[in-house]
Order: sequence, then structure tokens, then C-alpha cells
Amino acid sequence: MEASRFNAYRNMWVMVLFDLPTETKKERRTASQFRKHLLENGFVMFQFSIYMRFCQSQENADVHTRRVKFQIPEKGKVCIFSITDKQFERMEIFHGHKKDETRNVPQQLELF
Repeated sequence: MEASRFNAYRNMWVMVLFDLPTETKKERRTASQFRKHLLENGFVMFQFSIYMRFCQSQENADVHTRRVKFQIPEKGKVCIFSITDKQFERMEIFHGHKKDETRNVPQQLELF
């Protein structure tokens, strides 16, 4: 029990929120490339302009944060932050007025 409690505070979720311009063909291509880069690096779409990735430690989260920073487009606004799995667990998600009880938790293998 103690090990799983520790992991809930050690495991991290990296969240990337962005608002990129899409008025010109070049801007749309740049925004698409940014989203594609996120998907190729293990991020999943949480909402249209919010992507997230599960990481097993703060160090791993830092690696993925640096990768995203390297790909930030010249124009637009990008926000990157990390939260613990315990904090993520407290999130309430609604679809309309109905609360969504399902949570997509990645499978984790622990070796001791």
C-alpha cells in the first residue's frame, strides 16, 4: 500500500495547452506539425488544444518538457506544466451534466 501511495506523488502528467494561429496555409501546417510531434512523442489529446503524457518521474517529465519546448512554433501561445498523478486523480470530468467516471490510466509495471 505504501509503495502505491508514493507512486501517486512521484508519477507525473505533462500537460501541453496551446493556441496557435491557423489563418494561413503555412500557419495551419505549422500547427499540424506541432500536434503531430506531440502524438509521436507519446502525448494523447485530452481536448482539442490540450495534450497530455504520463511520465513515471519528474526527471522523465522534464525530458518530455524539453522536447516540447524545442518544437514550439514561432507564433502562438503554448503552456507546459506537470502535475502529480495524485493531483490528476482529483480532476472531475463532465460530459454535459453527466460526470465521467472512467479514467484512462496507463498500465504500469513495477519491479522491486
